[in-house]
Amino acid sequence: MINISIVLYNAPRIQVQLLINSLTVNPHLNKIYLIDNSETETTDYKGDHLHYIFVGKNIGFGAGHNIAMRESLKDQVVYHLVINYDLKIEANIIDRLIAKMEEDKSIGIIMPKVLNEDHSVQLSPKLLPTPFYVLFSSFKPFRKLFRKMYEDYTMKNYLDITWNLPIITGCFSLFRVSVLSEIGLYDERFFMYFEDDDISRRIHCRYKTVYFPEVTIEHAHQRGAAKNIQLFVIFGTSAIRYFNKHGWIFDWERYRINRNILKIAKMKTNEKISTMSHKKMVD
Repeated sequence: MINISIVLYNAPRIQVQLLINSLTVNPHLNKIYLIDNSETETTDYKGDHLHYIFVGKNIGFGAGHNIAMRESLKDQVVYHLVINYDLKIEANIIDRLIAKMEEDKSIGIIMPKVLNEDHSVQLSPKLLPTPFYVLFSSFKPFRKLFRKMYEDYTMKNYLDITWNLPIITGCFSLFRVSVLSEIGLYDERFFMYFEDDDISRRIHCRYKTVYFPEVTIEHAHQRGAAKNIQLFVIFGTSAIRYFNKHGWIFDWERYRINRNILKIAKMKTNEKISTMSHKKMVD
């Protein structure tokens, strides 16, 4: 029923093996694909349904997962899960997300709430990015200066609500395979960064792309582009490719999608304020 893919690049073997162990107990599991982009092959991973594919060079995040996604299309499984190796996942998480997608066939992709190692919430679901947002959000001091915009784009004040949001994080994305056959796989022009924005956006235009906070995972998020100049250059290159593809200033699709979501968010805020005011009056 479900295939899972994990792309590796010089990943800690023990950490990867622990994740494999937590995944193999799932009764719906068909195959786990380890796509290894490292220079050196690792042959000692163990697990039922495990398929190890050594690429021998770093072809990137999306291109790596596409290898496994093409196998899912051949296998005709119902779901394909893309995850990072640096996650901690409880055994029932995947089943609960599948149940949500079975309940609503219009969902093309879904993600859980993502926590940091200290259990604070990662701002993973987002609105469609603008060039200005990408520029200022890359530098921490700017986030304080443009706090309202940052909170809007990261939906910071609405992370306990199930939402149909246009950006689903690449660290954990559960896809409906029939949707992938229609929409297409990751755009391999993005070596790393923005490939999840791109595929989420393409799916969102035809199906629901759901943030489902009733279940949580833990992600050891490194924010590599903020610390490593080479990764920052890759981030910038991918950003340029993303806006070249979807539009820089005159992106009316982005404007329409973001405007509608913020309109709903404002309504939810007003309802919450109204409910709190009513409660105070009753008390």
